[in-house]
Amino acid sequence: QRFWRENLVLWRDRLGGVSMAVTTLLWGVGATLQLIVLRWSQESLGLSLDQGAYLQGVTAVGVVAGAVAASRKVSLAQATRVLPLGIALGLVIPALLLVQSVAVAAVLLVAVGAMAGFFVVPMNALLQHRGYTLLTAGRSVAVQGFNENAGMLIMLAVYAAAIAWSLPLKVLVFGFGLLVASGMAVVWGVYRRTAPTAHGV
Repeated sequence: QRFWRENLVLWRDRLGGVSMAVTTLLWGVGATLQLIVLRWSQESLGLSLDQGAYLQGVTAVGVVAGAVAASRKVSLAQATRVLPLGIALGLVIPALLLVQSVAVAAVLLVAVGAMAGFFVVPMNALLQHRGYTLLTAGRSVAVQGFNENAGMLIMLAVYAAAIAWSLPLKVLVFGFGLLVASGMAVVWGVYRRTAPTAHGV
């Protein structure tokens, strides 16, 4: 019961809730996007499984670059300003369907990774800060880990259902991008409507 109470404490906090929602969604997005990239690279670019894995690595390079940039450019007090970037991330994903070249695919995936890295680092820092403030460092990490892994399992379950229904690649990629953009838009909208008198950073 204590764990669930602590979970609610973090979710009900204005900044803790928005950062938890974002990191939870992004964990699921990251895990699912890797599988989508593999399938897309095989069906659209004609790559082997091994070659498709290189594109996953390219995405990781972008994530690292974005994370480094965020650590230098975005302060904790400015963390919520990156929320619209999550919507943009979702809208960029369907652009994969327009790509016919491996080189262009690599550039696009670096960009996607960089956006994700630049987005998640401030949100993760904000979540850890609110968790430490409201709970303790150890308890907040436990709550964060539970939610992020739950988000990953849910997104992978949705992907598995899409595969079971034999959804075409175009529908899958477009739907995935729309889901990400919509989810981030909801988070941003809820944050903006929440009373600004709530706890600050």
